Formats: sequence, C-alpha cells, structure tokens
Amino acid sequence: MRVPAFEALLSDAGREVLAGVDPGSAVRDQLGTASLLRSDPRVAALDPDLPVSDLVNALLTQVSLRERGRAKFGDAAGRMFFTPNGLEQSTRRVVAEYRAGRTAAVAGAAGGFAGDLCCGIGADLLALAGRGVAVEGVDSDPLTVAVARANIGALGLSDLARVREGEVGASAAGRYPLLFCDPARRGGRGRVFDPAAYSPPWDVATGLAGAAEAACLKAAPGIPHEALPEDASAEWISVDGELKETALWFGALAEDAGARRRATVLHEREGLLAREGAAAHLDADPGAGPAPVAPARRYLYDPDPAVVRSHLVAEAAARVDGALLDERIAYFTADTAAVSPLWRVLEVVEMLPFSLKRLRFAVRALDAGTVTIKKRGSAVDTEKLRRDLRASGPESVTVVLTRIGDRPFCLLCREVGAPSPV
Repeated sequence: MRVPAFEALLSDAGREVLAGVDPGSAVRDQLGTASLLRSDPRVAALDPDLPVSDLVNALLTQVSLRERGRAKFGDAAGRMFFTPNGLEQSTRRVVAEYRAGRTAAVAGAAGGFAGDLCCGIGADLLALAGRGVAVEGVDSDPLTVAVARANIGALGLSDLARVREGEVGASAAGRYPLLFCDPARRGGRGRVFDPAAYSPPWDVATGLAGAAEAACLKAAPGIPHEALPEDASAEWISVDGELKETALWFGALAEDAGARRRATVLHEREGLLAREGAAAHLDADPGAGPAPVAPARRYLYDPDPAVVRSHLVAEAAARVDGALLDERIAYFTADTAAVSPLWRVLEVVEMLPFSLKRLRFAVRALDAGTVTIKKRGSAVDTEKLRRDLRASGPESVTVVLTRIGDRPFCLLCREVGAPSPV
C-alpha cells in the first residue's frame, strides 16, 4: 500500500467506497471482491493518476485490517486506519488507555505537552489525546505518518494531537516535557531481542526519556532486568493472562509509580476485573526477603506472567502467607484460597511423583475426561501426555507438572471459585 493510494481513501468519496465494502465478503472471497471493486467506476475516480490495482489493494487492505484490528481496538477499529506492521506492533487499546491515564495524571506538572516518539499508527498518541493531553507524534515512515494523521482525524482529536515525519534520534533531548517512546523492535529479519538493536537504540531511547521531566519508555516484556535504567520504575503489564510489555517510568512518572518494580494485570473480558481498563497491581517490597519453601498445602497458586517476569513471586506469596514448593519454580502454596487477578488458585486433590501409569490411574479415579495440563520446570510433552492419559470421564481436572528439588512431581487440582478476593 502506497501513500497516494491510501490518501485517496480519505476523501469523502473514498470513505464512501470503503464503507460499502462488506467485510465478510472481502474475507471469504477476496478475489471476487477485488474484481467487483476494479469494475466500480467510483474506485478509478478516487485518483485518476493511480493504477486501479493500487486503489483496490488499498481498499482491501483497510477492510481486512479493520476486522483484525477489532481484537485490539474494539469497535473503534471500524473507524480507524492501519498498516499491516502498524497493527501488529501497536499497543492494545486497554494497555494504551491504562498508561495514558497514569500519564495524564502528571501531565500538568510536567508542562502538559507530550511527544510520542516512534508513534506508529498512533495507538498511544490517541489514548493520550483522549485523556486531554496535547501530543505530537513522530515517526520516520511516510505511510505510517499518513495513517496516524488519518486516525487523529477519524477519532476527532485534531485539536489535541498532530504527527510529523522525522527521525527519533534527531529529536533533541528535552524537547518534550512529557515523553513517550516505543522503540521499534522489528528488523528486516523479524523480531529484535537485543535492546541495543532497537530503533532508536536503547541508550538513545533511555537518554531521551531521562532528559524529560516525565517519560514512559515501552520495552519488550522479556527485557533483561540488568538492562533496566537505575533511574526508572519498571512495570510488567499483562492482559487476560498474556504478558504484553514492560513500561519504564522516568522523572515525575517514576515518582508516581512508587515502586521500583510492579506487576500489573489488565482484563478485557468479563471476570474479576469486569470494568474495562481496571488494573490489579503488585509492587516490590524493598524489605521483603526470599519466600519460604514448604511442602504442598491445600491450595496451589499459579501467578500471572507479569508477576513472574517482574520477580515478585515472593511478594505474591506473602499476601496469602504462602510458601514456594521449590525456590526455583514460580508456584506457591497456602492453606487458604484468596482469588485475585494476580494469580490462579487451584485446590490440590492429590500430589504424587510423576509416573504416567500412576497419573493415569489417579485421573481415572477422579472420573476426569477434561484434563488441563500446566507445567513449570518440567520437560514433559504435554500434548503427548494428554493423549497417553486416555481420559474419558465426565469430570474435569487440572494436572500441574513441576519439580521439587531434582524430582518431577504432578499435582491433580481443581479450579477454585471466588471465596475471598484479594
């Protein structure tokens, strides 16, 4: 998709044609839909200087991406514009809204004007502007800039947001009192894992963030702890049990964060956090020591990936007077059940050293046919194990594979409801 073809869709006539394409038909029969669009005189009239094939490709691309975009942006995706890479790399709306809420709370003290460097299609920029923060986006790709600009207009945020083409490395340190930066983590060969290979490189991005009065720097969820700047607060964020990112807070935003490390759990679907955007937090306790280790008690706790990745399992266990099964494994156990978005609680029915024969017998004794298998510290092939169990009863059971010391164990468990929320 090229810039002129994309911009042809932004006219009143272009929006009318785009709105008239049935998403279901386009997905089911892309060739047939393309043929219909090529024969539609309105399409060629969008820009007589462009090949009709370019215009058709631009239309079909937007229809397809809008449908895919609903997973991240909900109904707003039907009004937005995307590029394939821009959609894939964009922040989920629930995460962007959460971060924008925190940022807006200190925007006045930090001068109120924000810069969104590497803004992409504008997910974070739109969230900031939606919270009343004046923001300028910067990106180096002309098509991405055009798409971000179109999204600003589509969501009625032109009074607060704008975007320009530019190289982030050329942005003078201190230009924006309030700064957000999401360095590109994809190169020509795919995903980039070394922060030094981000664009801009990690040292440039952290330098820009450190020079602002308040800043948020987005990083991959797996960023090494040793790469975290000393002057930043780090927050690992998950959505519906899937770890999404690490947010680093600087300046006034670091002070607002309070803790050096934090795990944050967000939910989009109905459940413990029924209100969209509601968050559960777990903060590092500087005075906390390592979690105790003890044999399995009545309940087994499986912490959210944000808790595990932020190295806050000891703090999680302390909330329920719990103990680790093994000091190297992120399961903990307690005598009471306390339901929280920060973890899953399972009632231990039986625990035994791992043996296929003994496990199969135990599953059949529970009359279980639906078997959920979870593991940490185990090399067992879970799909093969599920087949080998040959479970066929009407009940359900969760099998947890782990190790204690050097010995493999399995715990047969049942999911706990919500007796006492934490």
